[in-house]
Amino acid sequence: MKVLFINASPHGDASHGYRLALEMIDTLRKRARVDTVKRDLAATPLPPLTQDYARAITSRHPDEAQFDISEQLIREIETTDTLIINTPMHNFTVPAALKLWIDYVLRIHRTFVSTPEGKVGLMRDRPTFVIVGSGGFHGGELARQRDFLTPYLRYALGSIGLQDLRFVTLQGLVRGSEAVAQALDLAREHIARHALFASDGDTVTP
Repeated sequence: MKVLFINASPHGDASHGYRLALEMIDTLRKRARVDTVKRDLAATPLPPLTQDYARAITSRHPDEAQFDISEQLIREIETTDTLIINTPMHNFTVPAALKLWIDYVLRIHRTFVSTPEGKVGLMRDRPTFVIVGSGGFHGGELARQRDFLTPYLRYALGSIGLQDLRFVTLQGLVRGSEAVAQALDLAREHIARHALFASDGDTVTP
């Protein structure tokens, strides 16, 4: 099994979501041989999109060299069996580092085609887990803010063909160690219900 781990948290390995992602990978390693590719969008930021890249996207005869970074990122997805994304919620949605990654991997005629009914993904579907960390609450009865991250990522990733998407939320992370522990326990329970992580005899949810 090959796992692609995308980190968008500026806290790196101090991020609760980052460490939870490593737990998930360790669990998979206990069951099968796992090769992991890690792309840390915060530690090693992607270069911004340029005018030349924008021109290549809209050209009938593009300069293929402009797609080198895009191709590398797309191939990382294509060659993986499971994708794990760790991201914070910044101002109700994805951080800039993750948005830039999305801008590189959503590429017309490469990862999706445009039809009268909308975008149709060209990539093979695979289990995709998105760990979302937030200081406050954006879901459940304690929610006090809007969540634009979840619907955006579901639509964006679905546009390239990634439909088997599961969000793992870590909420209330600024409310002390007890709140963090509770959030992690709920997240682990949620993860354990997926077929990839369920123990024998556990109830598996789609």
